[in-house]
Amino acid sequence: MINSNHIKRGMALKIDGDIFIITSFQHHKPGKGAAIVRMRIKSLSKGTTIDRTFRSGEMLEDIELENKKATFSYEDGDYLIFMDVNTYDQISIAKEDVQDLLPYMKDGMEMTILVYEDKAVSIIPPNFVVLEVTYAEDAIRGDTVTNATKEVQLESGGKMQVPLFVKTGDKIKIDLRDFSYVERVT
Repeated sequence: MINSNHIKRGMALKIDGDIFIITSFQHHKPGKGAAIVRMRIKSLSKGTTIDRTFRSGEMLEDIELENKKATFSYEDGDYLIFMDVNTYDQISIAKEDVQDLLPYMKDGMEMTILVYEDKAVSIIPPNFVVLEVTYAEDAIRGDTVTNATKEVQLESGGKMQVPLFVKTGDKIKIDLRDFSYVERVT
């Protein structure tokens, strides 16, 4: 059993007799009333994704999954192919299962693959990734009010908002837990 306050992306839960993988979650404290945890979970048996809400502190039944270290190799149609770093086996995961990570993934990136009954079910990315900015508009002098940002193109093909001082060719650190800019890396 696990407290709903201690859940993480990629964990497996048993809810109503079915096994679900947490694809995203959000802790929410309304102005009035108790805190809640909103989760987007995917059923392993049906493949459907649903949204569920639990009270903060509610106990949930968690399932142990096997962890395999793997590196991202390439895309093959609707699947992402990873290589197990220990056995060199190829592991495939459907793109739709990791849609939010796609803009930040690059070749050779090491991740943890979660396996249940010999089937890859989810990915746990590293907390941070460093990517190069391939295109950034020049900032206009005096174009700052407060925390002004601009959109840049990343080497992985994704786009994100960064501070105005980031230029083409800079390497930036991105927090993959909330997909936010952390800092410029030298």
